[in-house]
Amino acid sequence: MSTSSIPTKPVKAFGAQAADAPLDQLNINRRAPHPHDVEIEILYCGVCHSDLHTARNEWHGTIYPCVPGHEIVGRVVSVGAHVKNFKVGDHAAVGCLVDSCRECDYCKDDLEQYCSTGHTQTYNAPDKHLGTPTYGGYSESIVVDEAFVLRVPENLDLAATAPLLCAGITTYSPLKHWKVGPGKKVGIVGLGGLGHMGVKIAKAMGAEVIVFTTSPSKVEDAKRLGADDVVLSKDEAQMQRYAGKLHFVLDAVSAQHDINAYLSQLRVDGALVLVGAPENPLPVAPFSLIPMRKTFAGSMIGGIAQTQEMLDFCGEHDIVSDIEMIRMQDINQAYERLLKGDVKYRFVIDMASLKQ
Repeated sequence: MSTSSIPTKPVKAFGAQAADAPLDQLNINRRAPHPHDVEIEILYCGVCHSDLHTARNEWHGTIYPCVPGHEIVGRVVSVGAHVKNFKVGDHAAVGCLVDSCRECDYCKDDLEQYCSTGHTQTYNAPDKHLGTPTYGGYSESIVVDEAFVLRVPENLDLAATAPLLCAGITTYSPLKHWKVGPGKKVGIVGLGGLGHMGVKIAKAMGAEVIVFTTSPSKVEDAKRLGADDVVLSKDEAQMQRYAGKLHFVLDAVSAQHDINAYLSQLRVDGALVLVGAPENPLPVAPFSLIPMRKTFAGSMIGGIAQTQEMLDFCGEHDIVSDIEMIRMQDINQAYERLLKGDVKYRFVIDMASLKQ
């Protein structure tokens, strides 16, 4: 079927028309649901730092107009004839991916995030159906193949669940892959949108959790979130407390920092995994790794099966994000506050405001 023959409908959205333009209201087209599609009325959408980077073309390659948003929770309003797992009225979620090749080795192993031919991101990616860019959750609705739609545990607050679709899975995936659990000492570097989810999830997995922060004001909050101890990373004496003792460190800092200071916290065969994305390279001293067989690695979100596993885990342990609700019309101010770290710990947009 040619893209021009696919029925579409206009929906309201918020997006950027250029890198230096503020986000503003615009109309986009959504496809009519195909037989395997689920149409979701978006109730809440989390605000990720990736949204800001992409809207402002800081990672380069942004296609305009750009409608960000990949932490989506909503209500199913229609389903295609072949949809099996969702019905009208169900709550559903969409994360960072809306498609992949589904045929490569990684896709067959439920690792769609590492798809060999390139997964389709929820926004700013080529839309296989319409021939336009994909548009994200800063909008009234979205249409997604059932295979990339997720179930929301009934006991979780819907708005506070939205950030789990990125911040939750970004931290859960490496914690699970490196087998964090009882008997493991785990460091979380940075107590922001990612870091605060890392604390909650690692603690629920049974680990002893140590938070590293540059901010004395975050010490009590880290303990409230579940940290067993907090280290002020600017204090050299405090940094010696766990030197050579941690099994795993999750580094959620996107600013420039001395990665060797945190590699020094690892014991033999320990691993430091980077989920933050600093703009410039982080110099690694070879002898931060070699003497104790340490690992320095990275990790990116999770596949669809693991994202559902994460949501179910959070349902079992009553884990959601700490959020501040905003109106869609306040997104530009929220971006400026995000740059200053002025949020505890995740903005979530009440999408009902888009209809006003």
